[in-house]
Amino acid sequence: MKPRLHPFTALTAAASAAVVTTAAAYWPLSVAVALAAVFLAVRTGVAGRVLPAAAVILTPLCLSLLVLHGLFFPEGQIVLAHWGPARVTAEGLGFALELGTRTTACVLVFLLFSFAVSVPDLVSALAGRRIPPQFGFVLASTLTLLPAVAVRLDRIRQAQETRGMEVRRGLLSRLGALRLQIVPLVLALIDDAGSRAQALDARGFGSPGPRTSYREVADPPGQRRFRTAALLFAAAAVAGRIVASWPAGVPT
Repeated sequence: MKPRLHPFTALTAAASAAVVTTAAAYWPLSVAVALAAVFLAVRTGVAGRVLPAAAVILTPLCLSLLVLHGLFFPEGQIVLAHWGPARVTAEGLGFALELGTRTTACVLVFLLFSFAVSVPDLVSALAGRRIPPQFGFVLASTLTLLPAVAVRLDRIRQAQETRGMEVRRGLLSRLGALRLQIVPLVLALIDDAGSRAQALDARGFGSPGPRTSYREVADPPGQRRFRTAALLFAAAAVAGRIVASWPAGVPT
C-alpha cells in the first residue's frame, strides 16, 4: 500500500510554494504554480471543492486589482487608453497581472492543502510533536476554514485600499502593506482561537496527565528530507529577493 503524504509534508510544500512564488514576483512562475495546484486538486479528487472556493475568493479580488491598478496606477507612463481620470497604462496592467497571478497561486496551493489534508492525521502529527492538543485542534479547524480566512483577508485589504492605502512596486512598500493586512487578520484569528480553546478546555482537552494516541501517522525519511530541502529553498528564494531589491550603491 502506498504511504500517505504526511500532513507536515503537505503543509511545507504549500507554504514553500507560496513563499517562492511571492519572492519571485514573476507571473509565468505564478501561472505554473497555479496550474500545478489545479492538476493536483484533480488528481486528489478535491477539485470540486477547491475550484468553486477559489472562484468565490479570486473573482472579486482579481476584478478589484484590475480596476484599481489597471485604471488608476499612479506610476503608469505608457497610456493605452484614457477616460477622464481613468487611465489604462501598460505598467498598471502588468502590475495587476503580476499581483493577481501571484495571489491566485497562493490561494490555490493553500486551498488544496486545506481540502486535501486529513484533519485527524494533522492533529495526531501535532500531538506526536508534543504540541498541546488544544493548539492542534484549533490549527486544524483554522486550516479547514481557510476559504473563510481568505475572504476575511480580502475584506481587510479592500477596507484599507478604500481608506487610501497604496501598494507600490518596491519591496518595502509591499511588506508594509502586508503587515497592515496581516495584523488585523491575526488578531481576529487569535480571538477565534481563544473561543475554540475555551470550548476544548470545557470538554477536558486541557487536563494534565499522559495521553494515548490511537492513530499513528507514518513519516518516512524521504519526506523529512523533502521538508528540509523545501524550507531551505524557500529561505534562499527570500534571501535572493532581498539581495536583488537592495538599492544599488548602498553598502551591505
